[in-house]
Amino acid sequence: MPDGIEHSHEPDAVAARLALGPRLSYMPDAVLGAIDGTVTTFAVVCGAIGAELSARVVIILGVANLFADGFSMAAGNFVATRTAREQAEKLREQEVRHIALDPHGETVEVREIYRSKGFTGEALETLIRLITSRHDAWINIMLAEEYGISEAVRSPMRAALATFFAFVAAGALPLVPFILQLPHATISATIATGFVFILIGSLKSRWSVRSWWASGLETLFIGMAAAGVAYLVGYGLKSLL
Repeated sequence: MPDGIEHSHEPDAVAARLALGPRLSYMPDAVLGAIDGTVTTFAVVCGAIGAELSARVVIILGVANLFADGFSMAAGNFVATRTAREQAEKLREQEVRHIALDPHGETVEVREIYRSKGFTGEALETLIRLITSRHDAWINIMLAEEYGISEAVRSPMRAALATFFAFVAAGALPLVPFILQLPHATISATIATGFVFILIGSLKSRWSVRSWWASGLETLFIGMAAAGVAYLVGYGLKSLL
């Protein structure tokens, strides 16, 4: 297999891979949850430190935020994913109805879709006949081309769980030095959190054309900026109250 190719293009390998259907990835949900968990928990920790609260209070506030915010984010992702799934189902039913009631009109839509892609003449008409002869393929093509909806159906529960567990796992790290009562816990938490920001940002680059180090540094900057704001707010409130 040539270098730079992620999978084999041998006929048997291609057939076996396509038979499995579209691959669903919940890694973006986990990455988003991990980033948000680390940012928000470390921000809470920094706000408490800025207010010169005790380590016990830092732990209480951090753990409470960790699970409450993690649940909130997971629930939001669950609802968003389920809404997208329900929308896809509604549009599929709509396309089924339109094809049944007005097949000519839907055929015209197919023709215009592929005409805009550069197909003309007999090649265009052959393509239209092939597509409209397969009911399920026709529907899937209309959903993809007209609404940008893929055949892949993501599970709302899996998306929510991936978000929650990543949120809690990554977000717990800033609290570990305080829970273990390490000396200079604030410095240890800052170093550990910075490492997590870079690691998560680097993983995020897998879904981007940006380099791993640029994505990692961007996430580090955003996370530390949020923590800095939280620290200043905590410090300011301590001075006022």
